[in-house]
Amino acid sequence: MSLQGKVWRYGDNIDTDVIIPARYLNSFDPKELAEHCMVDIDESFAKNVQEGDIMVGGKNFGCGSSREHAPVAIKASGIPVIIAADFARIFYRNGINIGLPLLEIGDDVEKISAGDELRVDTETGKIENLTTGDVFQAHPLPGFVQEIAEAGGLINYIKEKGAL
Repeated sequence: MSLQGKVWRYGDNIDTDVIIPARYLNSFDPKELAEHCMVDIDESFAKNVQEGDIMVGGKNFGCGSSREHAPVAIKASGIPVIIAADFARIFYRNGINIGLPLLEIGDDVEKISAGDELRVDTETGKIENLTTGDVFQAHPLPGFVQEIAEAGGLINYIKEKGAL
């Protein structure tokens, strides 16, 4: 899957309480969650994010509680992929479960700034910074994870396979 968009850049240790604060967890509606995504760290995000924009974080992105609401809120905001130095493991798994591709690029993430334009190929793991000309290589998503993302999440993937 090839994606292209503007970068929303965040730092290290962005936890799930920052991604979607607990006071908004009374809803399971993805669009309602998206309205409050990142509000405590970046009030402009929910109002200004565009479909296809790309979120980039530092180390340990998605740490904290295991709430699935966090990747749901990001995906519902129109973000089709998150790139980070690395992800908290439970957030990574929750991202896969809802069909949100997550790519790790280690310290190369420091070469990406807010507002940069990226082109991302989730099949090959190639990330091109169209603003600076830099090219990065993430581990490509395994084939079945790409299929989960294309299906819109694990539940849809299982349904398509006829297992539900």
